[in-house]
Amino acid sequence: FSGPPGVGKTLAARWVARELAKPLVILDLAAVMSSFLGRTGNNVRAVLDYTKDVDCVLLLDELDAVAKRRDDATEVGELKRLVTVLLQEIDDWPPSRLLLAATNHGDLLDPAVWRRFDVVVNFMMPDSECIRQAVKQYMNDIVVNDKWVDILSLVSAGESFSDIRRMIMAARRSSVIHDVSLETELESVVRSRSSALGTQDRIALASVLVQNGLTSQRRAQQLTGVSRDTIRKHKAKSG
Repeated sequence: FSGPPGVGKTLAARWVARELAKPLVILDLAAVMSSFLGRTGNNVRAVLDYTKDVDCVLLLDELDAVAKRRDDATEVGELKRLVTVLLQEIDDWPPSRLLLAATNHGDLLDPAVWRRFDVVVNFMMPDSECIRQAVKQYMNDIVVNDKWVDILSLVSAGESFSDIRRMIMAARRSSVIHDVSLETELESVVRSRSSALGTQDRIALASVLVQNGLTSQRRAQQLTGVSRDTIRKHKAKSG
């Protein structure tokens, strides 16, 4: 599994394990890196040897932490030997077990690593429809105006699934902690996120806020910085 952080690689591994009705074992290779480099190869070998005898799905997470290109001049010889150890362990992996790996930086991996996996799945950043579905899922147990899904989808453009979930969960927690309505917290999200949008996107956001009946033109101006006159002109043009 290759792709940027937060796009569902680990979640996909959990889904695969669940479908196979097998436990998922995750080896975070960044965590096993030892300050005594000679021990890291032993650490990796010990974990893989153990999981070979367990009926499970093994996920090698953060694979790029270990399996870097051996032609990388910046890496010391011990790390290059570690790649060799990892490749040997993968070669010895029993065919009755499923081995998965995940990386955020596929370009850093040694080419020999790619050849040892039968399937390569590239995870992309979510498009607008995927973002909308993610927002709906993370808010599906909240009694809130469905029109907020449109707004949150607009301000989440370019974000990963994990970023979207973190944004919504933070708003939910804050509404409970400060004893305010969730809509109030969502307005705060819109205010903080709108500043990162381009001019046309902010105008579109302000217009949707007004058209969906979520805010007045004055409030939309406060949240997005778009003047009421511009909002009116955009509304007239779109109408």
